[in-house]
Amino acid sequence: MSVRELDFDSCYRAVAARDARFDGRFYTAVTSTRIYCRPICPARTPASRNVRFYRHAASAEAAGFRPCRRCRPELSPGDPGWDHRGDLIGRALRLIDEGAADDAGVAGLAGRLHVTERHLRRLFTAELGTGPLAVARTKRLLLAKQLLTETGLPITDVAFASGFGSVRQFNATMKETYGFTPGDLRAAAGRAAGAGDALTLRLHVREPYDAGALMRFLAGRAVPGLERVSGPGASVASGREGDAGPGGADGWSYTRAVPGGVITLTPLPGHVRLDARLGDTRHLARVVARCRRLLDLDADPGAIASALGETALGPLVEARPGLRVPGAWDGFEVAVRAVVGQQISVAGARTILGRIAARAGRPAVPGVEGGFPEADAPEVHRLFPTAGELLEADLDGLGLTGRRTATLRALAERVAGGEIDLDGAQEPGEAVSELLRVPGIGPWTAGYVALRALRDPDAWPEGDLGLRRAMACLGIPDDHVERWRPWRAYAALHLWSSE
Repeated sequence: MSVRELDFDSCYRAVAARDARFDGRFYTAVTSTRIYCRPICPARTPASRNVRFYRHAASAEAAGFRPCRRCRPELSPGDPGWDHRGDLIGRALRLIDEGAADDAGVAGLAGRLHVTERHLRRLFTAELGTGPLAVARTKRLLLAKQLLTETGLPITDVAFASGFGSVRQFNATMKETYGFTPGDLRAAAGRAAGAGDALTLRLHVREPYDAGALMRFLAGRAVPGLERVSGPGASVASGREGDAGPGGADGWSYTRAVPGGVITLTPLPGHVRLDARLGDTRHLARVVARCRRLLDLDADPGAIASALGETALGPLVEARPGLRVPGAWDGFEVAVRAVVGQQISVAGARTILGRIAARAGRPAVPGVEGGFPEADAPEVHRLFPTAGELLEADLDGLGLTGRRTATLRALAERVAGGEIDLDGAQEPGEAVSELLRVPGIGPWTAGYVALRALRDPDAWPEGDLGLRRAMACLGIPDDHVERWRPWRAYAALHLWSSE
């Protein structure tokens, strides 16, 4: 939906009803106050003559509106319309979320997408009413606003953590855009600075959200040294790659080694708590974006249930509302997982992947093999190797067949060389086509990578034995797969979870 396609009457009705289904889909700007809000803002509904609707927070800010301090637009879940789009704008927005524009500017962003700066700006203006630089700036400001409000991180650290190049630039931009300084906001929030405070943020989610099923999925595939899942049944790791069993959200947590430290994700009512212990917070925006992608926090469960609920999957959808597709922290990592997991059990794949991480991966904290000594999970301390690191590693004696080793090297060579981009820049269909050109990668492997790493909601791991078995048990003919478009990835999770 472009900025021109927002229907005023539909948006106004959603605002009047404070309908949570529309949270993150658009923003309400009030001309009399120059404030923009989420559709669920508890403030009195403004008169329609004073209202403007914007598709993106950056569009509202570019028009001169400031974020509401009451409903806090920085807490909105992401718009599933952008999250599920594989077109250039959708991919560009995901790269901006990860800080690509902060790192390399609009020119670098356009380069990753293989388009000109001019073309990218033109598309952004048509779709969002503002350019990519304004979107990146709004992302920085909203993350900074959340950090100032929810944490005791010193203002200097907040500036760099949210992507600003200097404290002076941070202060000036916030004053110019919002009308108050970082210190003003910190004082209003009643937060005292504390360099020793743990960095904890709330990642809001569009409900319903079946956190237990997703955590159980991750638990069965937790790679030793890289990640750990705690919770009911977390030690269970049986079946084949792709299986998922029942679970509850209570007591679950996911801990992972990331560059420079360790993060822990804990599902709670209405949000997921992110606890980050980082030696350098400058890439916090990337950490937040990857956490949201890993846990599929921006999906639209209502639209998915509406489409799949009218098919033979109806009873499964009703039994498991809010089931999500586990995403990826790193696209290359998921591709390696898929190749290693071909025709072996999940437990066997975990063992081999742990050996790969131990041999080819780096310590999360440079020079400290066990990670932060005071961390709660010192056994989680190694990073998964990059494509370049895997190319240089000796993979003999890890339990891989010669054929699997050759496939991994061919995959790593193409990813390191830029022929395949599994982290959001490449159009999903093109990425899948390139994956299928790698010797040893077939439709199942490419489909699984598309499902988890490329975030394609219509991905389908063709030939998966677990899916075939589940469909046979439920009496669902093969031709019903086409009826589940464009949500076949979620259909796959419902089938895996039914076993």
